[in-house]
Amino acid sequence: MAVFLAGGTAVRLTPLTYRQHRKERFQGVIIGGGSDIDPKLYGGDDTGASRKDPERDAFEIEMIEYALARKLPVLGICRGAQLINVVLGGTLYNDIRGLRRRTSNRRTPLPRKTALIKAGTQLSQILGAEKCRINSLHHQAIHTLGRDLAASAHDLDSFIQAIESTRDSYIMGVQWHPEYLSYLSKQRHLLNSFIQAAARNSPRKLND
Repeated sequence: MAVFLAGGTAVRLTPLTYRQHRKERFQGVIIGGGSDIDPKLYGGDDTGASRKDPERDAFEIEMIEYALARKLPVLGICRGAQLINVVLGGTLYNDIRGLRRRTSNRRTPLPRKTALIKAGTQLSQILGAEKCRINSLHHQAIHTLGRDLAASAHDLDSFIQAIESTRDSYIMGVQWHPEYLSYLSKQRHLLNSFIQAAARNSPRKLND
């Protein structure tokens, strides 16, 4: 629905169905939220407490790598932002709940938390603000950044809330869920920017 409201047409892919579609028709890729990423993929410790989905990990990694190779716009949401970071060589905090000091880690789809936006970033240009209200449905977070990525927003505990490419590509990840916040203009700007980038896109190989 959020993609539709932003002027796009969404095709939902799963590990069972994505090979039925011609990837060449896609103009952009959104990687959404969901289960934890397997710690083995970023050298983390597997405590056995996380709910993992290795088939989804493999499928989404393939989609991210395809999008990066073809310079398709990529938007990662929550787990999706984390997985983009992992694919590009970054690491994650396996569980931040015991590390918070100024805010709680209570899960809520409502905009009850604050993201501080770094000035001069692509995200700040899209949102037109120094901070915005966000929701939170996660207990993992980005630790070290992947290659060619920069942090563009943090929360009040200094955990990374958004990442973006430092190159001339639309690669963006947000730790919150803008699709649940379409009633907020700043969150609509975020989805709109992705759809606009996808509409301008002509898929090409990375070395073209």
